[in-house]
Amino acid sequence: MEHAITVTTDLSFDAALQATRERLADEGFGILSEIDLAATLKAKIGADMPPQVILGACRPPLAYAAVLAEPSIGVFLPCNVVVRVDDAGRTVVEAMNPDFMTQIASGETLAEVAKDAKERITRALDAIAAASV
Repeated sequence: MEHAITVTTDLSFDAALQATRERLADEGFGILSEIDLAATLKAKIGADMPPQVILGACRPPLAYAAVLAEPSIGVFLPCNVVVRVDDAGRTVVEAMNPDFMTQIASGETLAEVAKDAKERITRALDAIAAASV
């Protein structure tokens, strides 16, 4: 199983970051947190790295169902979605594969939550990949 769902896009970093927020919202996800990893590492340890932002995305009905099915699943929440520039200068958008939830706990409810989340995240990322500059 792949650990991430990943797409590349011709969009600039800033445009991809905005498109990611919008496409996730289209799929019912809100952004609970936003971490500018590049800026944080620059400020804390002086590291220079290409732009990279981590969005903490959450679809409350899915999160609630997952936590009811397995209370410790909260360690995987919110769903992290990363927008970054790779070494070749391409903009990459990737999200943790929700199927990983089913690796720590089983049950029909959790499997349904993972399936729904994966479908929604995949649609959002596919729409970003299909966008052009």
